[in-house]
Amino acid sequence: MPTLFSRFGPRRLLTAAAAAVVAFGLLLWWLLPLGDRPPSGTITFSTGTRAGVYHEYGDLLRAELRKDMPGLKVRLLTSAGSQENVDRVATGAADYAVAAADAVETYAFDDRPGADRLRGVARLYDDYVQLVVPLDSTIQSVADLRGKRVAIGLPDSGVRLIATRVLEAVGIDPETDITPSSDGIDTGPERLGQGLDAFFWSGGLPTDGLQRIARTPSFRFVPIEEDIVAELHDQPGPTRYYRSTNMPESAYPTVQNGYPLETMAVANVLIARDDADPRITEWLTRTVIETRDSIGAHVHSAQLVDLRTAIYTDPLQLHEGARRYYASVKP
Repeated sequence: MPTLFSRFGPRRLLTAAAAAVVAFGLLLWWLLPLGDRPPSGTITFSTGTRAGVYHEYGDLLRAELRKDMPGLKVRLLTSAGSQENVDRVATGAADYAVAAADAVETYAFDDRPGADRLRGVARLYDDYVQLVVPLDSTIQSVADLRGKRVAIGLPDSGVRLIATRVLEAVGIDPETDITPSSDGIDTGPERLGQGLDAFFWSGGLPTDGLQRIARTPSFRFVPIEEDIVAELHDQPGPTRYYRSTNMPESAYPTVQNGYPLETMAVANVLIARDDADPRITEWLTRTVIETRDSIGAHVHSAQLVDLRTAIYTDPLQLHEGARRYYASVKP
């Protein structure tokens, strides 16, 4: 009986074997495209104000990326927040950023430049809307803000987008029915009770800018009730990403005194543009997922990053590099 060796000959067998090795190598490259040598280069990451969670998260992520990709230089840009971050990535002024899902969809809804080029890398954690007033304030509801001095966030911030919509949902015109201020988390806490009757903030829990003044309680939270969220959902435009929820009592224990707070939340997404380097994006995605605990030890909200939910970057489709990573770890 002829053997395989006798039928094909040594040369053809060697050629076939070499081809098989190449094919196997290509398969491994596809399934495990991270490879042995980390990518290098320079990327720009747009974060937020220095007292906010976006910037703290970005700073810690940069340190972790330095460990995984020593040849990659990560340049952090502070920003007003979500709206500016979306604009920067869409127009190529930044490679990556964190932004709330409502700001991402609003950018596309308004048909802004580059909206069709935006891609998702990972769903991260939720932002909670926090309406803050002095401890002795008479303000008990959002409707009580009428006629008051209210900080509604920096222009081009996610806070400004949400505060405007929440006020309008209870019939308050943010331009004429209050005295609006552009204070953000950097300056709002210090001005509370000294030029401000209230301020809006939307961020991960807890936010450092609020934690600092929570050590000697001088403020309290005003609830944002479920019917306000229902009203937002009935408004025209991109408001479907808001959900009614409770801020856990552990967020600011010295302020909440063991009680949760009724409020609303919106998911955050790590975003990129479609032309972001796929290999860097893949490695970055892996770092985001694998450093959840180490970053979460400093930024509590980062503990909520989860492989099972990170892939859901609605309203954006996944970036190719992120898709490769999720495919490589799919059970």
